[in-house]
Amino acid sequence: MAETGPKRRSFAEKLEHLFATVHPRGRKPFTLDEVASGIAEQGDEPISANYIWMLRKGIRDNPTIKTVEGLAHFFGVPPAYFLGDGDLAERVDSQLELLAKMRDAGVASLGLRSAELTPESRAAIAKMIDVASEAMAKMIDAVVAIEAPGPEDKEQLPPA
Repeated sequence: MAETGPKRRSFAEKLEHLFATVHPRGRKPFTLDEVASGIAEQGDEPISANYIWMLRKGIRDNPTIKTVEGLAHFFGVPPAYFLGDGDLAERVDSQLELLAKMRDAGVASLGLRSAELTPESRAAIAKMIDVASEAMAKMIDAVVAIEAPGPEDKEQLPPA
């Protein structure tokens, strides 16, 4: 009998997904040390970078509820994301993917409204953002090409 519904993922897979998806615009994912420091700074029970690494790699797979809460708080997801059924994790992942696209496109303020949308609506908006981003990149390239000095303009440029 075929399995229906979302695939159940391990704690490590969910944590890895958060590392890959949730980070500030224009930079790489958070480091283990940044996450550990951030959890301590937000007032949650401290977690070592080494322990986070073990959770991320699946070496440890049974964290305390305090650890789950700290990680969830840091990444901005409900603790049930780690503990709950696949449906909740799938909904959160869908929202995170949309927010990541908006972050990457510089539209983070729309994130607050996305929670009320259906997964299909979020997917459609993400596609629109992709198309808009591609169009914007082409427009910027065209403007740069127009504004770039050509060989005939070189004699007008001041010497370097």
